[in-house]
Amino acid sequence: MIVERKTHFVAELKRHYSERIADARQAEVAAAEGAEAIQRDARNREDAKGAVAEARMAAGHQGRRERSAEELEALIHFAAGGLRPFRADERVALGALVDVSIDTDGEEEERTLFLLPVGAGTELSGPGGDGFVSVVTPSSVVGRALQGALAGDSFEVVTGGLEREWTVVDVC
Repeated sequence: MIVERKTHFVAELKRHYSERIADARQAEVAAAEGAEAIQRDARNREDAKGAVAEARMAAGHQGRRERSAEELEALIHFAAGGLRPFRADERVALGALVDVSIDTDGEEEERTLFLLPVGAGTELSGPGGDGFVSVVTPSSVVGRALQGALAGDSFEVVTGGLEREWTVVDVC
């Protein structure tokens, strides 16, 4: 059952990347067409500067699209290696779903995190809309702290300017 949930979340993240790639491509094309139109109709130096700005914007969207495509490829490669369940006594590693409790000045909040190589900060809906998980990566502050942790381990992390105590409740 847990592998099916992980597979669902990976499919959701793939859809997210596909949408991001398509959006970036649309913006890239629109900016490139805008640059061409400005350049074609340019009558003075200021108009030419506008064309350059639009061309830079197109290049920025192209870069965003290419980075997203690379991240999607990394996700596909990772998932092809097989998503597996983790035992409750196993250390957190890539591919783990981790339930955490976060204490901020006495107020507790629980979250489920999915440690993946890409997709940091993305929130994914569970099967049938049942809850959601937040993706963390090993390069993030929380991801670095989570790696190697066991259920019951606690650590402090500063996020958003607040120091919080995180406790690993479950690993699966």
